[in-house]
Amino acid sequence: MSDTARFASSLRTELEFEDALRAGEGELTAGLGGARPDVVLAFVSHHHGPAIETLGPRLAQETGARIVLGCTGEGILGDDREIERGPALSLWAGVLPGTELTPFDVQARQDEQGTFVFTRVPDVGDRARASLLLFADPYSFPMSDYLEVLNTMLPGVPAIGGMASGGSGPGQNLLFDARGVVEGGALGLVVEGAIEVRTVVSQGCRPVGRPLVITACKGNVIQRLGGKSAIQALVETFGTLPPGDRELLQRAPFLGLALDATKSRFQRGDFLVRGLVGADNASGALAIGDDSIRPGMTVQFLVRDASSAGEDLAHLLREHGGGCPAAPSEVGALLFSCNGRGTRMFPAPHHDIRCLRTALDGPVPAAGFFALGEIGPVGGRNFLHGFTASVALFRQRSR
Repeated sequence: MSDTARFASSLRTELEFEDALRAGEGELTAGLGGARPDVVLAFVSHHHGPAIETLGPRLAQETGARIVLGCTGEGILGDDREIERGPALSLWAGVLPGTELTPFDVQARQDEQGTFVFTRVPDVGDRARASLLLFADPYSFPMSDYLEVLNTMLPGVPAIGGMASGGSGPGQNLLFDARGVVEGGALGLVVEGAIEVRTVVSQGCRPVGRPLVITACKGNVIQRLGGKSAIQALVETFGTLPPGDRELLQRAPFLGLALDATKSRFQRGDFLVRGLVGADNASGALAIGDDSIRPGMTVQFLVRDASSAGEDLAHLLREHGGGCPAAPSEVGALLFSCNGRGTRMFPAPHHDIRCLRTALDGPVPAAGFFALGEIGPVGGRNFLHGFTASVALFRQRSR
């Protein structure tokens, strides 16, 4: 067996499931040079209906892969296209020599105190050489709580993935593996060894105004910023901005939580992005979509538009993913984009997947889906994000 990693991908848009699956499997076989894959991932639109229930077992049987994982998506990504409407099946396969691959599934329940208890935390031998892939049902699995458990029990191990999408309620977003459809919860894969998984998380925002320190807060409510009411601090920031940024801040305000307390100057990659979800004019408080805030934390208001989101993704991919001398087939990429991106954010289709291809200087095998929440690390800790593009780059370790 070769000691070199090899990847292949296929995106099929045939209306008939059998046609799409047969053509996709043929493209994987050709892309791998006939080698048997160690892992196959599949992302599929709901257009293929009941056939999705058989997809995992059929891929395992017909490709010979020991590990098959996948889920449904509102939109499906692959190669250099993003299929936002219509039938789509995206397949991705990898031969990963010298790498231990361990699939796992997780369910959650609440104890008498209302705390979530999870059935599984995966075993990891060497945290410095391990990464996690995660896919979950947004209606039955509290991913943010699970990531906090992983951050505590497996510190420094990055997790990347997304929440299944396309369904409008419980039981409609499907997860599947080689056994078939899994009832809710989450599916994961430990990747540990000679193949590394580099993670790129593009939150797509840029800071405006100046950094501020939380001086009073409770739960997810910021009461005071820099000794002033939080709303007053927002209004003062608004008044310092040019007209374009004022419009963006008024339309969709965000707050960045600085994760490195030792820094005094911040750039957009230094923040965990959270949306402002409410305001109380009587008290001057602002509520954000995160209850981990604390007094003394530095924050900054942020804005997001198509230009800043595209620039952020391109910059991060060049910084963390470029400069690889390997052939395109020796690098594999997975892309999990928010279902609020695509043509809902950008003026032209296929934005994120083509940005990925351009940054990696070639037709790197790629697959993914538009998620109902994207998983990825920021500042060394794993989080569940929104409006984000999370990327996993598979390649041979340099040492």
